[in-house]
Formats: sequence, structure tokens, C-alpha cells
Amino acid sequence: MDYLKLAGAGAITLSAVSTATYLYLTQNPNPVPSAVDLNNQTTESKDIYLISQLKFIVMGQSESLEISQDQFSSQSEIASGKDKARISKLCKDGKLLEYLDENVQTLYEAFRNGAQVSSNGACYGWKPSSKEPYQWISYNDVLNRAASIGAGLIENDQYGIYGIVEQACYTYSMALVPLYDTLGPEACTYIINQANISLVICDTCKKVQAMFDKYEETPNLKTIVMMEEMSLELQTKAQQLGIKLISFSDLEEQGEKSPKEPKPAKPDDICVVCYTSGTTGLPKGAMLTHKGTISTVCSAFVTLENGGVTLGPEDVLISYLPLAHSYERLLEVTVTMSGGRIGFFQGDVKLLMDDIKELGPTLFPSVPRLLNRFYDKVVAGVNESAIKKMMFDMGMKSKQKELQKNIIRNDSIYDKFVFKKIQQGLGGRVRLITTGSAPLSATVLEFLRCCVGCPIIEGYGQTESHALCSMQFIGDASSGNVGPPIPSNLIKLEDVPDMNYFAEQNKGEVCLKGPSVFVGYLNDEVKTKEVLDKDGWLHTGDIGEWLPNGTLKIIDRKKHIFKLAQGEYIAPEKIENIYVRSTLVAQIFVHGDSLKASLVAVCVPDPEVLPSYAKSNFNVSGSMEELVKNPEIKKAILADLTKLGKSGGLHSFEQVRDIYVHPELFSVENGLLTPTFKAKRQDLKKFFQPQIDEMYTKLQ
Repeated sequence: MDYLKLAGAGAITLSAVSTATYLYLTQNPNPVPSAVDLNNQTTESKDIYLISQLKFIVMGQSESLEISQDQFSSQSEIASGKDKARISKLCKDGKLLEYLDENVQTLYEAFRNGAQVSSNGACYGWKPSSKEPYQWISYNDVLNRAASIGAGLIENDQYGIYGIVEQACYTYSMALVPLYDTLGPEACTYIINQANISLVICDTCKKVQAMFDKYEETPNLKTIVMMEEMSLELQTKAQQLGIKLISFSDLEEQGEKSPKEPKPAKPDDICVVCYTSGTTGLPKGAMLTHKGTISTVCSAFVTLENGGVTLGPEDVLISYLPLAHSYERLLEVTVTMSGGRIGFFQGDVKLLMDDIKELGPTLFPSVPRLLNRFYDKVVAGVNESAIKKMMFDMGMKSKQKELQKNIIRNDSIYDKFVFKKIQQGLGGRVRLITTGSAPLSATVLEFLRCCVGCPIIEGYGQTESHALCSMQFIGDASSGNVGPPIPSNLIKLEDVPDMNYFAEQNKGEVCLKGPSVFVGYLNDEVKTKEVLDKDGWLHTGDIGEWLPNGTLKIIDRKKHIFKLAQGEYIAPEKIENIYVRSTLVAQIFVHGDSLKASLVAVCVPDPEVLPSYAKSNFNVSGSMEELVKNPEIKKAILADLTKLGKSGGLHSFEQVRDIYVHPELFSVENGLLTPTFKAKRQDLKKFFQPQIDEMYTKLQ
């Protein structure tokens, strides 16, 4: 990543500084246009209705945002003033957005819209090898192959998918059931059985073998389609098990020989059953609809359009996130609906920057973990010399002042001489960066907004909301929030008395309602009722706060589940239940931060075990206060916890990286336990905040 070292920064002279000042004073960069007051971004609902016919933007072409009243004459009320819900200022008269064009209401129609807008332009691109350039397939070629593949799938009954063949499914009203590696073999077996899957498409021989290994546990599985060349060994094994093993090319050929009349899905049909990995128990299959996806995508279009960004055939997306992830799927639909191109990385994260440099993406989706690493590399390069740092700081101060005026650009003198190498590192053409999955720190967000020279916006959502329910406006320089509701759903905060969060104080559980909310979990009425109430509100489990500017800030989690910076879900109580098995440990409090990539813990040793252990192993004696300060004892406890974590099946990201050893037991008396002896997590965090901060400082 040499481009991050800003080698050219030191070449700037004082005359260049004078030139920068002159240019800035003589030119008048324009702020980002916005139809919304960024100091007041939401409206409290009175009576909210659903838009079912709204045609104010044709994909790829910006038109007027005016909406006539007669388009709402037959709409039914979906919320009332008593809910105290909030709605986007982009919604007219309390109307939620469902689609933008009555001819584009399904993913089948969305892809065809992209083919039309792009005049059958390039659609999907990939590199056959690291030494070969990107190869592209056109929209019409995708549609033609999709028809054959879909017909072949129909010939072979139901199916699940490792490599997603979306357009083939949408052509014949079939729903995707993605399976992915991180679910694990047990979860995949459960999904195949619960979804009643009889055909699975696998991209590698290794995954086919995994299906064979679980064959007795998946009696419904009859057919496996292979993308890789199948070995004689696998063919023999398939015959022994009575499984039909066919190649992907044969499947496509079957469809070509037995073409079927397309049977496109309807808006309310399921497009994907997306199983969430969760943190405990079995995965849940969230049923996502065409209407839900389209309404969410259209809301993203409208929100971006408000900030002057219109997507079209000239746009290119770099795809490197998991294809089954709802965030990635939403991005891809957004691009193909606009007629843009999607270039897939080679699959090796070490080569990602090479792929980006060659592809030159205009749209760059990211997650905090990657942006944090990018930030660290830039800072390290800047700090290599005093001159670099001086010029970089000057550029940052100039850009920060512009951000406060809602000015975003990459053509200032500082962009040309200070930030150019950074921008070239992302391909040199990026005009929008999105980030989600976990919060991004305010420091990193502002830093990148300045030096990258394009809008960087955060969004918030979950699989159950088709990946997105709130999104920042372009031009809003504030940070630490996830923006207002998108136009296709409203958001309300509901009281959580046990945690002292109350809607009257603008704090509470985030609840969603609208066409972008999912319809429930597959074959699981109990889990569905846990999150979808009788009035149709989706209870996210996240605690939010309304900020004065009308944006939402996520401040807590109702259940003790949270995400690390890389987006991994953590259930601390599960980890604590494994660690507390240590003979050295009496109590433990595992803590994580969505802005951090690792876990830390506060550990209280067993007062009856530790003295004798210290004496026999380290020839050390003393009071508990003295023993917990011994670095060798701390090292031994941490090693024991790590060992227990491995044997208990914890992933590496679930293991604590540092501990603070505390001499006094948590109790009701010292306010760290409830009367029923449960950990008061908020109080524990507050009490040990200095030690937590110190541990994270050392880890950095």
C-alpha cells in the first residue's frame, strides 16, 4: 500500500501554499444541494400512509420530485400519531415509498430496467486470472443464460444455492436460499432440512464433499450441481449415496433443450430466504420479498438524489463482500437497476487493492474494519516526516472547514498535491463510499470525508429490514448517527423500562414499519412473533436515540448482543459461561465495543483458589489486592481462559484479548449485581470504564 505513504507531499513548497490560498479565495465551491433542512431531518407522524403508486424518477434519469395528491386516494393508514413515529422529510404528506416506477416493482423487472437503461451494456465482470484483464458479460447475455439455468432448475425440482444464480430464479418465481461457509456444517444441515431443499448448487469440490458427509442427516437432498470439474471419486461417491451429481454446464444445457415460459414473480412474492447466523442457537430464515427489496433500493435512490448523486450506466461497483449478505445484495440490486456494472474481486483480499486499481470503481461499499485499516495506513504514512504532516494537517483543516459548509469536492489544490495518492489508491474515480455493518468512529469518518474527497455515508439496518432502514444525507457533516429513516419505513422508539430508556426522553428500542420490513421467519412462527408485533412493527432489539437534528443514533442493545467493528455478532453471556469454568475464575464480565475489533474482560479470581495457586506455581503470597497486580498471575489466567475458549468452540473473535484482574467480587451490595444475582452490565461498564479504556489503549 505504498500509495498511502503520500511520497509526494513533501514536495509542496510555500509557493504552492500561497497558490492554494489564492485559489480558495478566488473560487467559490458550491455546497451539496439538499431539499431537506439538515438541522431538522425527520417529521413526527400523525397519520402515515403507504405509497403504492409513485412515479417521480425513471431509473437512470432524474425528474421532478413533485407528486400529485390523487396518487394517494386509495391508501390505507398504517400508523397514527399515538405511535410518535418519525418519517423522512422526503416523504410527501406522511406517505411511505414503495416503488418509483409502476413497471419496476420486482427484481425481475429491475434487472430488465438496467438492461434497457444501459442499452445492453456490460453487467458483471471478473478476472480469469491475476494476469488477465477484467472480462465482462452484458445484461442480455445474463438474461439469456438465466432463462436456461432457471429452466434447468425447474427440471431438477427445488434447490438451495451456494453460488447465487439470482436472475435465473427471478425469471421463474423461485426463491433463493443462500448457504455460506460461516454458517458452519450443522447450520447448513438445519437449513437444508427446514427449507425442504432437494437441490444444492456448490462452487467447489470441498463443499460437495461436505454435503456427502452430512447426507444421512439431509434425506431431502437429491441433487447436487457442481461448478468445478467433478472428480471420478466424487462421481463414485454420489452413485453410492444415490445422489444425482451434475455439472453446472449440464444444468444449463438441460434448460436450453427444455425451455420454459418465464413466470416472473409478483411484488409480494419471496425473493430470498436469508438465514442469519445469529450468535446462539439455530439460524433463522428471514423471508425477504421483491417489494421489500425494491422499496429499500428506491429509498436509497431518493436519498442519494437529494444530495445530487444519480446512479447510471457509467457507475461501477467493486464487489468483495459476501454475496449472501443482505448489505451486498442491496448494493448489487441498486447498481443493476441503474444499468451500472459490478466487478468482482479475485477472492483474495491481498489482491483487493490491485483489483480496485484496475477496475476504477465509482461506488465503494465498505465496513468499519476496512476503513479503520485504511485510516491507520494513511496516518502512518503522514507521520513519516514533519513536512508531510504539516502539509497534510493544512489540507485537513481546509477540508474540515468546507465540510461544515456542506462542501464536498476532490478538485482543490490540496486534493491535487496532498490527497491525490490516497484517492488514486481507491481507483481514482470513487464518487460515493457507503459504510454499514457496525458504527464508524467520528474521527475516522471525518478524516476520510476530507482526504478521499467524496461523500461517505453511514447507514443502519438488519436483514429483517432488507439491509437498510436509515441512511445519512449527503452533505450532512455530522457524525455519530445513522441518519433519518429512509422513505420506505418509519421508525419509532419504544420504552425499555428495565434499561431506563423511555421514548418521552427520545430513547428506546428501535422499531420499524413499512414495505421494507420482512414478512417473518420461514417455518418459525414463534421467532416471528418475537420480533413482529400484531400491528406490524419490527422490534430490532437495538436501542436508539433521536438527536436534535432528527437523526438516529444507536446507543445500546436490548439483549446483550452487539457487533464488533468488523461486523461480527457477539453474545457476551455465552462467552462468560465458558470462561467461568476456569478454576481460577469466580466471576467475569466480557465487554466489547462496536468501534473496536476485539473483546476485553474484567475477571475476579476465586479467592479460595488463587492464593494457593499463586504460592505453588509462582512462589508468591499476599492479599488478593496484591496478587491481582502480579503480571505472571494475570498472564496465567488469560492463558487458561483462551484454552477454555478453544475447547468450548469459541471463534477467534470471541476470545478476549486482554483482562483486568479485580480483587473484589461483584455483589448486590456494591451495585454490580441485581437482587437475583444477574450482572448489571451497564453498571459494570460504567464502573470499570477506566480499566476498559486502558486495555483498549494497550491493544492499539
